[in-house]
Amino acid sequence: MDHIAPVRNIMGLDTNMSTVLMTTVACIIVFLICFIGTRRLSMRPSGLQNFLEWVIDFVRGIIKANMSWNVGGRFIALAFTLLFYVFVANMLGMPFELYNPSTHEVWWKSPTSDPVLTLTMAVLVVVLTHYYGIKIKGFGEYLKDYVRPVPFLLPFKIVEEFANTLTLGMRLFGNVYAKEILMVLLVTVGTSSLFGIFGAFLPLMAWQAFGIFIGSIQAYIFAMLAMVYMAHKVESH
Repeated sequence: MDHIAPVRNIMGLDTNMSTVLMTTVACIIVFLICFIGTRRLSMRPSGLQNFLEWVIDFVRGIIKANMSWNVGGRFIALAFTLLFYVFVANMLGMPFELYNPSTHEVWWKSPTSDPVLTLTMAVLVVVLTHYYGIKIKGFGEYLKDYVRPVPFLLPFKIVEEFANTLTLGMRLFGNVYAKEILMVLLVTVGTSSLFGIFGAFLPLMAWQAFGIFIGSIQAYIFAMLAMVYMAHKVESH
């Protein structure tokens, strides 16, 4: 449990190199799956193309549940990317974690177990909601939403923007971090003795299965809330 993050100072900024590495790995995995699955498109999809089309339909359902398709159709690439990337990132730390025995620096883990990454993604989502809100509705109409239905709601709506950002990022981080901490605890118990191997095996397998469920649900929640926040900015309510 004394594992630490491999932090390096780059241009005056402390950077978690594990998060950089694992974010890159997650992006490459998402790119390769999408590239291979769409390389030879067929009118009768099968295999990976069929899976990707199912994901697209699933994302379309998320958007339609929150806004009209005429407005929300333009966000399908955003929602698909968020859902797919967060899912892959959550899964990377599931089978194992790799660390340097001499320095105890963890290099292979879920990048979403880093609050800096999840909060950065949350900020990106919220900034995009403001951008598209102004682009679609116009600046004047966008500002009026802060004083509707009554002007005294203005301070509450400003606080809501910060609360949405914080909860969106910390919810994802908290669930993934807790999942990995308990997994490390079970592995530590399992490698402590011969009895520990047998005593921790079944709980570890059960937690791995539950971890897949947690990672999947959190990817869905992140993409869903991103579209909920987007709908609040681009549509009149």
